[in-house]
Amino acid sequence: MLQKYILGQDVFLLSQPGPYARRLAMTFCSVANLEYEYIALHRDIGETELKQGRELRHGGNLVYVDSAAVRAVKNGRVLIIEGIEKAERGIMPLLNNLLENREMNLDDGTHIVHPKRFALMDPSETVHATKRFIPAHEKFRVIAIAAPVPPYVGYPIDPPFRSRFQARFMDPVGALMSLRSSTESQSPLPPMYERLRDIILSTQYASEAGQAIDITAKTSLQGFPQTALVKLRTLVATFPPPIQLSSSQLARLVLTIHPGLVGASFVVWAMLSRQLEEAGLGPLGSPALTGDSDHFGYLGYRIMRIERSSETTVRMHFVPSGKGDHVVLEAPAGPKELMPFPWTDLVSLGFFPTDRFMGILTCMLQAHAVGWDISYIPPALPSTASCSTSTLVTTLGALLGYEVDTLHMYKELGGRELIMRRKIGSDGSTSWEPSPLVDGAWTGRLVHLSGLDVIGSTAGSLARLIQDREAELWEGKRMVAHADAEELKSGELSVAHPSFRIVVTSSKSLPLKDWLTDEHANMFFPIPSIPMSISEESATLLQTDCAPATVQKLLAFAEKYRASMTSDVVQKNRKLGTRALVRLCSRLAKFPDDRGLHTLLSQAILAEFLPATESMNLPEIFEECGIKKRSALFNPSPIVSDDGILFPPPTDPSDLNTVPILIPRFDATLDAEGIASHVPHMESFYDNSLQTGLMRDLAIDLEVLGEHVVLLGNQGVGKNKIVDRLCQLLRRPQEYIQLHRDTTVNQLMFHTSLEGGVIKYTDSPLLRAIKIGRIIVVDEADKAAEHVVAIFRSLAGQGELTLADGRRVRRKLERETDVVVHQNFRLVLLANRPGYPFLGNHFLQVLGDNFSCHAVTNPDMDSERKLLSQLAPELDSDMILRLVAVFQDLRVAYEAGTLTYPYSLRELINVVRHIKAYPNDPLENTLRNVFDFDVYKPDTVKKLAEILEHHGLVVKRLGLDAARESARKKVLDVKFEPKETSLSKPKFGKEDPENAPHTGGNKWAGGTGGRDTAGLGGRGGYMRLYQGHDINQVSDKLKDEVPEHIKEQARELARQELARRLEELNMSNAEAKGYGALLEAVQSHIALLFDLLENLAAREEERVWIKRQTDGELDDSRLTEGLTGEASVYKRRGMARPELGRPQVKPKRIRFVFDISGSMYRFQYDGRLARSLETAVMLMETFDRLSRKDKYVWDIVGHSGDSAIIPLVDAGSQAMEVRDRWKVVEKMEMVTQYTFAGDNTVEAIEQSVAEVAKYDADDWFVIAITDANFGRYGITPEELKRVMTQQPKVRTALVCIGEGAEAFW
Repeated sequence: MLQKYILGQDVFLLSQPGPYARRLAMTFCSVANLEYEYIALHRDIGETELKQGRELRHGGNLVYVDSAAVRAVKNGRVLIIEGIEKAERGIMPLLNNLLENREMNLDDGTHIVHPKRFALMDPSETVHATKRFIPAHEKFRVIAIAAPVPPYVGYPIDPPFRSRFQARFMDPVGALMSLRSSTESQSPLPPMYERLRDIILSTQYASEAGQAIDITAKTSLQGFPQTALVKLRTLVATFPPPIQLSSSQLARLVLTIHPGLVGASFVVWAMLSRQLEEAGLGPLGSPALTGDSDHFGYLGYRIMRIERSSETTVRMHFVPSGKGDHVVLEAPAGPKELMPFPWTDLVSLGFFPTDRFMGILTCMLQAHAVGWDISYIPPALPSTASCSTSTLVTTLGALLGYEVDTLHMYKELGGRELIMRRKIGSDGSTSWEPSPLVDGAWTGRLVHLSGLDVIGSTAGSLARLIQDREAELWEGKRMVAHADAEELKSGELSVAHPSFRIVVTSSKSLPLKDWLTDEHANMFFPIPSIPMSISEESATLLQTDCAPATVQKLLAFAEKYRASMTSDVVQKNRKLGTRALVRLCSRLAKFPDDRGLHTLLSQAILAEFLPATESMNLPEIFEECGIKKRSALFNPSPIVSDDGILFPPPTDPSDLNTVPILIPRFDATLDAEGIASHVPHMESFYDNSLQTGLMRDLAIDLEVLGEHVVLLGNQGVGKNKIVDRLCQLLRRPQEYIQLHRDTTVNQLMFHTSLEGGVIKYTDSPLLRAIKIGRIIVVDEADKAAEHVVAIFRSLAGQGELTLADGRRVRRKLERETDVVVHQNFRLVLLANRPGYPFLGNHFLQVLGDNFSCHAVTNPDMDSERKLLSQLAPELDSDMILRLVAVFQDLRVAYEAGTLTYPYSLRELINVVRHIKAYPNDPLENTLRNVFDFDVYKPDTVKKLAEILEHHGLVVKRLGLDAARESARKKVLDVKFEPKETSLSKPKFGKEDPENAPHTGGNKWAGGTGGRDTAGLGGRGGYMRLYQGHDINQVSDKLKDEVPEHIKEQARELARQELARRLEELNMSNAEAKGYGALLEAVQSHIALLFDLLENLAAREEERVWIKRQTDGELDDSRLTEGLTGEASVYKRRGMARPELGRPQVKPKRIRFVFDISGSMYRFQYDGRLARSLETAVMLMETFDRLSRKDKYVWDIVGHSGDSAIIPLVDAGSQAMEVRDRWKVVEKMEMVTQYTFAGDNTVEAIEQSVAEVAKYDADDWFVIAITDANFGRYGITPEELKRVMTQQPKVRTALVCIGEGAEAFW
């Protein structure tokens, strides 16, 4: 580095993620006595951060503030740029000219030029009216730092940028060995450290020598993070370990120094376990840690006592599990009074300090004592019991006397917003103020960063603050690790308080692999979480005073339900965590006979909306747990009185123990303004059993249990009506907001306006509801981005929210600026059901268990009939009954997949209203109001007609026929009588090159109202031909007068024309008929599959607001920058930028493997061959119709007794005509007829998986079909599992058809 500095060259340090390269650069500057500037890059970095920013000063004066890069050039400092791999490729060219020629044009009119060029300039030229030239300092140098891409995630280095540097790669082994901690002691290290160190180093060497196939297969042990050894060394030096650790203790230690192993495959974990045993360290426990009877922290220590040592420190006493001395450590602490420990009054704690809890808490205290910030890593299992995250953080702060400042992360947060925040004075001048994180660093708080995973790679911009307690602030200010009193007086330098600590937790809404990177592991001390055991969860639930027998049933169900969930499903379905079970137990304790367990559990997991496969397993789980379904209750209408709403007891034929429930009305004195203007008013609401029961459940949740609720359902089922009706009866003031795709977090908090050059923030309806204590109805919650909805998680769960203007929402007033959550505040989220066809976001995953969920369905037949009878009492009861039955069957057809639209109560009410208002209108006209959306879906129209006819509502026409009949009746007939009516013989006619309109006559093709020729509206021709002109229609009388021989000639010419077209397609009439029959059988399925594939592509390329643009719509969050004259203050819609490390958008590679063996032909009587041919047609037709065919690369192969791979459709030749698709079907049938007996299912899957895995794709699929008799051909489950899982990245599915495919295993 010194050589390059002397040569005047810039240096590029390539290093694995971690602090080593940055500290090396800082050390070089210190040794060489060089001043430095530092920039941490992230994906939001822009021109302002690299060149000059703008600020408004007092009096409206605009000033330009130099960035770190410009200050370094002017003052001859070393510019350290870290995280090159995180910056988008379009940003770094800003520095190319500075690096190459030491030149840069600044926004304030200054031009930086090379010092030699400046020396040659005429002094009179250096200062110009509009330009000012200054030289780049001769000592200016750049040190860039990046992780190599690959193997680490990031953007590749721009070649012009790369060419301007001299590179050096930092040896990972040297970095591992060199890093030291400030709290390390110099005492000799135990043998356990040396053994583990050897394994860590050998793993690093092995990972560097690994082959590409090992990385693809994900079965190799990846290298340990850069800080693994320093953490291990600090731990064993501070807490001398016993001779032998238990397997669970060893697993916890390994997961701490290498948290990426939390989600490692079994093979990787077994390899590491074998190495540890061979080294004499004993067996490695399961990565899924359990907390039963383990109250120890790291290395077998437990916390015995915590006592105050000074105003800013505490003394912690740790006791080993076996023989050994107590460890007493001085550690930083907050100024508040310590929570007494050991605990004597367990009742007053509000929680049970179980062995599991104490073990994790001890780990956190140990990490705190050795000087690290903490990251609490969630379990890898998709659904578990509670991990006590919030309680642990709160307890840690209380034991150490900290003021805990919780900051809730959301996706829109940029790297700059994490450190500083814009401030606008009363005169419109702009300045910066510290973010809550920096303020916490200065004042010595415990800062809890909740949901750090949602901001992705932007979190890496905090690495220097976390690892070195240093950060670049605003306008040249800097936080440093050490500074004397004289340096601090200037205000340019500041020091983090020694008590400052950070605790990081995740939202659990993203898979671990998406955010638990080496960079994260190096920044924090990762502590793996441990979910509650069954016994601990049971003790927690029994605290609610719920009956023990009920608690046991709930836990039995929860255990089986959680075990049935996969990582794919858990992102969409309810997890049923401990918090949800506590909510159920609280309700059952207060209303033990109110609802059956079956009903409450089905409601909690939204059983109505579970995918088909999960729904099929649910009855079995209920049966195994002894939870029976009760008969439906009838809910009488509520009785309104001055005291409140009385819900009479529901009537149950089998059990009469239900009780009435009185919900008090809202006290008008608490919100007089709200009572006057914010209580919903409904002129009419038609009571029915289902919606009254739902209203009763909502009233209990909102008013008795104090819960926040989510209502999910199809469109038009009355979600808004039910909530409005309840608020009207309770006289409860309500606020309302509607989310959409463009809703931002800032919009949920404020309405922004610019008045007199000063930005004003007006509280949003959400903040008003929080302050005053109203119900806030958040409609269309599934339409906003998931990170926007995520803010409701902390608001509902902890009553906490961090506002963009620096204020905090809290349950109790802790600071003067805090917004206190009113005790009457309630959140009500409304959304459509998850999945197709609503295509909303799966927002349930980000809400956690903080809401009580209710599935809103269409009313049952009796409720629907009663509702409609109240709506239209004059309507015949028989007609109402038939309409209700029709719509019930329409919904059944939708659930079965034969209809694509979920017909709701809203459509039925509209039909009844039309009949009531216009009783003389034909029924088919009335139904068109609902069914005309599907006029071009003949299968749907046919199904609708069948259902209508089944219930005795026969309509003459539906769909296109009905529309045309109506048009004929309502549109004035244009009568046309041609002068010449004689006919000769059918012919095509001459084509008019000018395409002039022709009426009557028999010369031109494409005319109207003529005779003999091809056209429209005439008679005697053999084909229709439309050329875009007005149509003149001859009368039906004239058309009927066409002689039979003329008609026969026309038919013959039509047959000849069809044959000619078929010949063009190389198809016979029989072939066309055969393919048409296959196509007709799967038309409805093609429509469903097309919608799925087309919208899947659309969701992947979702359009979002792209910020920091120079044109578009004004971005409210950058109004201040607009005032200062910055150009990039706009936003516009565009394709979402891929997350850092995500590969470019590539196609999905799919192979379909069909069974075309002899048994398919032999046993075709059961329909297996016909279904296979229809499936092939469905696939070919669907993929052919996609608008973005490049999103998928697919092919079809077959397997038979003769061959494992028989090509049917090649991946590169998918622009097929109808005749090509027919030939594929013919070939499939022909092979089954002539192939020899045998089966190649296993071989076909094996070869297909290997072939698909070679493709550079976004995702890989192999879907195979077989009718093999597994027993006959000796196919074992082990064989199938081997070939289906040989490539972990390839998703493989096997569809077994026919009776021969049955197997006992």
